[in-house]
Amino acid sequence: MTAPTFDGVDLIELAQRFGTPLQVYSAGDVRRRVQSLTRALHGLDALICYAVKANSSHALLKMVAALGAGADIVSGGELERSLRAGIPGERIVFSGVGKTAEEIRTALRAGVGRFNVESADELECLSGVARELGTVACAAVRINPDVDANTHAKISTGRAENKFGVSIDEARSCFAQARDFTHVALNGLHVHIGSQILSLEPFRQALQVVDGFRRELESSGHAISSIDVGGGLGVRYRAAQDSPPDVADYVAVIREALRDFHGRIVLEPGRWLVAEAGILLTRVIRIKQGSERRFLIIDAAMNDLPRPSLYGAWHDIVHVGQASGPVLAYDIVGPVCETGDTFAQARELAECKGGDLLAIKTTGAYSASMASNYNSRPLLAEVMVDGGRHALIRQRQSLDAMIADEVTTLQWISA
Repeated sequence: MTAPTFDGVDLIELAQRFGTPLQVYSAGDVRRRVQSLTRALHGLDALICYAVKANSSHALLKMVAALGAGADIVSGGELERSLRAGIPGERIVFSGVGKTAEEIRTALRAGVGRFNVESADELECLSGVARELGTVACAAVRINPDVDANTHAKISTGRAENKFGVSIDEARSCFAQARDFTHVALNGLHVHIGSQILSLEPFRQALQVVDGFRRELESSGHAISSIDVGGGLGVRYRAAQDSPPDVADYVAVIREALRDFHGRIVLEPGRWLVAEAGILLTRVIRIKQGSERRFLIIDAAMNDLPRPSLYGAWHDIVHVGQASGPVLAYDIVGPVCETGDTFAQARELAECKGGDLLAIKTTGAYSASMASNYNSRPLLAEVMVDGGRHALIRQRQSLDAMIADEVTTLQWISA
């Protein structure tokens, strides 16, 4: 059972007003996290760049922009969203392994502050586009430190077998050629080893590798003005099990590892800023007693929250309001025609019936941003709550909007 309010707003009334499934975000929680990270960074030349991929909601982007944060982006679409939300180009870093020449061109025109390059080929592409535009791109090389983040394999990004970043040897080669790139200022390093990391030790190991390489570069005459330490700090998905590090302790690791570095430090929190600020409200459609399992069928589905079907991820699921009756074990599933449309197996809840309102917790990150229209299901509505008030930040998608881009009358062109 959970309290029926969230950031001072009655969840039962929200569900009645906007329907379910419904994504709800606490502005207060996001604000407190940005402020706590800012306090921990006091005295450092640091820039917080929110990882837009975690949740690209315009309302959330506007809020973090107003709090002074920048953006970490991985696509041209995320660049446009960030700019429209009021995040200036100089507070945007462009990451990702597959930047196209056109995306780079658009980002340079927008004045993006830094490109985190992930291959020698990308560095050459960046140089060529910058030369074409008559500008100089500011860049960092993303190091792959071959550090195990002890997280799920599909969100681990710092091992040698992962597609992200380059080895120290390849990074060394990039810097050796830096003087040949007249339109790129290669003066930074970047590292990001994964997501949902619940121990500080992987961060410590990765930063030691990066700082050691920074010292080597500086001794060879390469000035390093920025180190991007990435993100990845974990959150609490299982209330009774997960123990994420305190943000002050996380920053203390950064301070210690980079104690002799006097340039700018960039941080890319995404999940940590928004995950616990979100809950997904969903109603029970019916209970189905199978020959071996008891199924609790809800109106949310894998297209609304893909993490459980993608990663087998755990989310706490609770009643909203009072719940009575015996505790029973349910397989909690959605209505999509996939066996993978399963949120939990043998999950214990007080006895449920059709119409009951449930909350799936910690859904502020990698939920709405990964949603789809599979089974022709409309994208859900999203609401922000803040100290007793609420605002609709995304309307529930209509069928007309879902099919608006489809061509219904074919205009055949002969070969």
